Amino acid sequence: MLSKFFLKRPVFAWVIAIMIMILGGLAIYNLPIAQYPPLAPPSIRIGCLYTGASAETVENGVTQIIEQQMTGLDKMLYMSSSSDSSGLSSIELTFAPGTDPDIAWTKVQNKLQLAMARLPDAVQRRGISVRKSTKNYLLVVGLVSEDGSMSDVDLRDYMLSVVQPVLARVPGVGEAEGIGGEYAMRIWFDPKKLTNYGLTVADVMQALQDYNVEVSGGQFGAAPSVEGQRLNASIIVQNLLKTPEEFSAVPVRINPDGSIIRIKDVARTELGSDLVDSKVFFNRDQPASGITIRQEPGANALKTADAIKAKMEELSRYFPKGVKVIYPYDTTPFTRVAIKEVAKTLVEAIFLVFLVMYLFMGNIRATLIPTIAVPVVLLGTFAVLGFFGYSINMLTMFAMVLAIGLLVDDAIVVVENVERLMSEEGLSPREAAAKSMEQITPALIGIGLVLSAVFGPMAFFTGSTGVIYRQFSVTVIASMLLSVLVALILSPVLCATFLKPVPKGHQLAESGVWFLRPFFRWFDKIFFGIRDRYVRLVSNSFNKKTRYIFFYFVIVAVMLFAFMRMPTGYL
Repeated sequence: MLSKFFLKRPVFAWVIAIMIMILGGLAIYNLPIAQYPPLAPPSIRIGCLYTGASAETVENGVTQIIEQQMTGLDKMLYMSSSSDSSGLSSIELTFAPGTDPDIAWTKVQNKLQLAMARLPDAVQRRGISVRKSTKNYLLVVGLVSEDGSMSDVDLRDYMLSVVQPVLARVPGVGEAEGIGGEYAMRIWFDPKKLTNYGLTVADVMQALQDYNVEVSGGQFGAAPSVEGQRLNASIIVQNLLKTPEEFSAVPVRINPDGSIIRIKDVARTELGSDLVDSKVFFNRDQPASGITIRQEPGANALKTADAIKAKMEELSRYFPKGVKVIYPYDTTPFTRVAIKEVAKTLVEAIFLVFLVMYLFMGNIRATLIPTIAVPVVLLGTFAVLGFFGYSINMLTMFAMVLAIGLLVDDAIVVVENVERLMSEEGLSPREAAAKSMEQITPALIGIGLVLSAVFGPMAFFTGSTGVIYRQFSVTVIASMLLSVLVALILSPVLCATFLKPVPKGHQLAESGVWFLRPFFRWFDKIFFGIRDRYVRLVSNSFNKKTRYIFFYFVIVAVMLFAFMRMPTGYL
């Protein structure tokens, strides 16, 4: 028998228990922490910008073309899209729960290549982003100019060019999306002047494409070099234009008489934002900029947020004067508080279980045995969560709080039966433990299997409901099965080690601390009195079966009536 094997080898039992605790401790260190498990199915987001286009043009020329190619993707549930007047096109593809986000991202990329040739040149030049991330924002990182020395456009350009690439590389960040746009050269046309000169917008755009280029004229001293040459130098004929003055001086047309029509003759140039309809302020009057952060699927929300804030603290040493970091939206404080409160409840539950066990056993040694089993089982459960790739969240922690009251049952059954055999038959702790395990091993296994069968079906729910209850179910089942394993391996060893031999006929109340023995005698007297009355009530019910069966059906009817009238909700 398993228990006898470990009774002969108690050190082996301790080694197994310690290994379970070590694995659980490592799992706690590496498990991601979140408020809830990822309820939303995996989604892939496609985003692009068609500068200057209306919402209708974006819809017809970009969004619909991409949507047509995305139909028929394997395991895709639905697709949603939006096109706005700022030229932004956003398409979100939602896949069935359980789909690998990396595989879905690759399939979307392949499909997108088929649509690229039909998209406008302006969209192709700017590029299309394809990102996998969670639907909800983790936090929003912002910069604010406290002294007003920088405008919101200045801050947005600094945020997008300097800060965003750094935050996008932080482990756990799935998407870092800027609010607003970066610097762009704005050219505002005067339609009357264009008409007077006989020009069109296309003529100006063609002139910009011809002149806003970087041309290399080769090198001085390029190979083959002459003998004795010591250096060479690149010849730059023309650089990209940078200032509004350079743009305004670009020739649009040279007339036959030698006169030149430049951009400044038909338009006004200025340095502004590529999204002029976007303004960002903090507290209504302070210029600001922001980046929205979505975490990577399966990432640790708290570690990701801490890493982002640490990186911003590092970057803040190089910020322009008067610029300060703000976090106008942050979901992690509530997650920290929620997990902390559940962990506090977990500790309180362990303490209350210890008190109740001590109250009914009256023996501190006997009470310590189930108490030792609690951390072993809980840490082992964390190891199981790590094996399945789950996270430490509200559901798994609540499942552990529930499981505490269940997992100590196995150890209590072992201890009480050992004490009963010691008291009734006068056996030594080791002999009583061996005989006890022969009697109750099938019952312990049955208890674990029955409780696992109660919570097992929840692990097979589909959809978001399955995501919610699967982790809860696996947590409870893992703790139940581990409690049976600990009861079969460690509990008899603890009984043989901790319990002291007692004479035949010994009462539990006589084993406690001397000044508490009167209290335990009084408590046992009250408790056994209630137990005897209950036994008499049960015996009496055997003679009045019809009446009690009728009461049973009344209770069932009331339960069904209350169940039908209870309001329902998602959570």
